[in-house]
Amino acid sequence: MPRTDTAVVAGTARTAGTTGATGATGAAGATGATGTAGTAAAARATARVRPATRPRRTGPALWALPPVAALALVFLYPLALVVWQSFSPEDGGHSTAPYATVLAEASFREALTNTVLIAVGATAGALLLGLALSLVIAFVPLPGGKALGRFIDIFLAFPSFLITLALLFLYGTVGMANGLWTDVTGAAQGPLDFLHTPWGVLLAEVTYFTPFVMRPLLAAFSQVETGQLEAAASLGARPWRIVRTVILPEALPSLAAGGALVLVLCLNEFGIVLFTGAKDVVTLPMLVYTKAILDGDYTGACVVAVVNIALSVVLYALYRTVLHRTVLHRTVPRRTVMSRTGGGARSHTGGAPDHAGA
Repeated sequence: MPRTDTAVVAGTARTAGTTGATGATGAAGATGATGTAGTAAAARATARVRPATRPRRTGPALWALPPVAALALVFLYPLALVVWQSFSPEDGGHSTAPYATVLAEASFREALTNTVLIAVGATAGALLLGLALSLVIAFVPLPGGKALGRFIDIFLAFPSFLITLALLFLYGTVGMANGLWTDVTGAAQGPLDFLHTPWGVLLAEVTYFTPFVMRPLLAAFSQVETGQLEAAASLGARPWRIVRTVILPEALPSLAAGGALVLVLCLNEFGIVLFTGAKDVVTLPMLVYTKAILDGDYTGACVVAVVNIALSVVLYALYRTVLHRTVLHRTVPRRTVMSRTGGGARSHTGGAPDHAGA
């Protein structure tokens, strides 16, 4: 074979060998890279599957222990003692005999009846008076309306016996009204002598607890859109119909929440009944005071107290339920009520309130 052909064949062989080596190296590298990528993906998948373990924080739990311990010592422990004493007869041991004895007494049934009647009557009166005053303050342009609203906030901080003393100065047996009557007519005594009766207690509780109804009502009335009132008035609705179909549906949850709160407060009111001097009006708190302080019957007083607490807890649970529904009602977008006032317009979500005037 000539030299030239031999050189060509050798060069071709060397080129083929180089190409094969390069291919083998690339394939090996690709295989290694693929294996490395698969290992990394598997590691990431494992990291996602295994949740990260976070150290438990015991700081908030430790900070909550002191107030919980203080609450248990100041409130829960005396309450537990009252409940325990109510099951402890005077002759020793523990039984439900004190409950059977107290619940069978006519004085307990009379006190329970008076408590429920006065609480329901005062709640109804506070609802009616609070609704009327709130409508006037919120929708009638009166001079000093804002100042009156601020006074209501201050009135909530007054003690109950202060209102009772004010009523005694005005309508008591020797109060201003009877004094004016005797000065004018020359009579020996005035005609007003009702504060020592259940009607006097009812008047004092309605006067004191009405602002507790007005405060949530004024907050609800402030969210009523003026455009709704204008639309109802433009469609020919009279003021009473506007109140009934536009304003009251918006304020009904707040009215129910205020009524539930007043009912709970009236059920446990002690100062008003004591300061009116109504000896014939005995409520559950007054019966607890009479049995514990005057009669020395601590077991009977604890039984009455436990019954009063049970009623209060039930009514408070009702109040919280109504209040929760009130909050949910305020978060739902309100709709216009043209269809309820006789108009043919469709209901839609109300926009920004128009404060041009009612």
